[in-house]
Amino acid sequence: MSEQEVQPLAPRRQTRQILVGKVPVGGDAPITVQSMTKTDTRDVEATVNQIYGYANAGCEIVRVSVPTKKAGEVFHEICDRSPIPVVADIHFDYRLALVAADGGAACLRINPGNIGGQDRVKAVVDKAGSLGIPIRIGVNGGSLEKDLLDRFGTATPEAMVESALRHIDVLEREGFHDIKVSLKASDVIRTVQAYRLLAKQVDYPFHLGITEAGTPFGGTIRSSVGMGILLAEGLGDTIRVSLTGEGEDECRVGHEMLRSLALRSGGFRMVSCPSCGRVQIDLNRVANEIEEGLKLINHENITYAVMGCVVNGPGEAKDADLGVAGGAGEGLIYRKGELIRKVKEEDLVPAFLEEARKVKAEADAAKA
Repeated sequence: MSEQEVQPLAPRRQTRQILVGKVPVGGDAPITVQSMTKTDTRDVEATVNQIYGYANAGCEIVRVSVPTKKAGEVFHEICDRSPIPVVADIHFDYRLALVAADGGAACLRINPGNIGGQDRVKAVVDKAGSLGIPIRIGVNGGSLEKDLLDRFGTATPEAMVESALRHIDVLEREGFHDIKVSLKASDVIRTVQAYRLLAKQVDYPFHLGITEAGTPFGGTIRSSVGMGILLAEGLGDTIRVSLTGEGEDECRVGHEMLRSLALRSGGFRMVSCPSCGRVQIDLNRVANEIEEGLKLINHENITYAVMGCVVNGPGEAKDADLGVAGGAGEGLIYRKGELIRKVKEEDLVPAFLEEARKVKAEADAAKA
């Protein structure tokens, strides 16, 4: 079954829409994938190169930390050269937010509570408002205000929501409403509960994430479970998978998460079996080599199946747009349910990719 035939599990939560550069967030806009650069922002070349790598992996909005005056001085160069909108990540020094806004930031990520009094918040809000720049309020369970920690005992979902409402009120008092909000904890349950609570009280778009989720293995699981629950309930307008690893992987995981819930299309979907004692081909090799080859073909909105035996293999292969079912040292290739080729195991990968290229060429010709 092609992925476009599957419908989301729940209607999207209705939110107001903001613009991050030219990318709409919230309302009826597609859920966007974000990441954050891991370079020293002062190194413009390395930062811009990393952003291009992220964009090629599917990143649509990128966040860049602006922690120092020197980083602020070169921030405009990064914005000028970035292929996607750049969010300036600001803490403590409100003057850096002003510099970043003038330097081309498409959004400011701040905690109004840690940049000073209302006069400093007003300066940032006035600047953002005059330039049409939205502000993301980023509440993090690891850096909650001391009075809230004293009152609630720890960073509970209720404490995180109160922090968000407090920061929202600071901006609203200045007449500013181009806001998106994140409520991130490092564990799934608190994060899910916090977003659910806040969704009942405001209509601002949500940026989802499990903060400091971990290394690629554990972090991908925690991010997928936490954000998967919220996305399946219709919550979330933009997402960031936070991994201790490569930013490109964050982007790929984010896109796959959205596609698995029928919230985005694009790219290809590959179904493959986990292997068992019935398999009589080198399934791991075949599946991985086919997947790498399909990345180069870059065919969108299509389902491929790579199956290892005659039990589920023929059915899954027939159900895919293009599929292969392994047998005793050979494989059967199906297209749209029809058997088109029977090839030896050593020829499976090139034969399958040859058929995938035909599918791609025919799709391109149909579009033309």
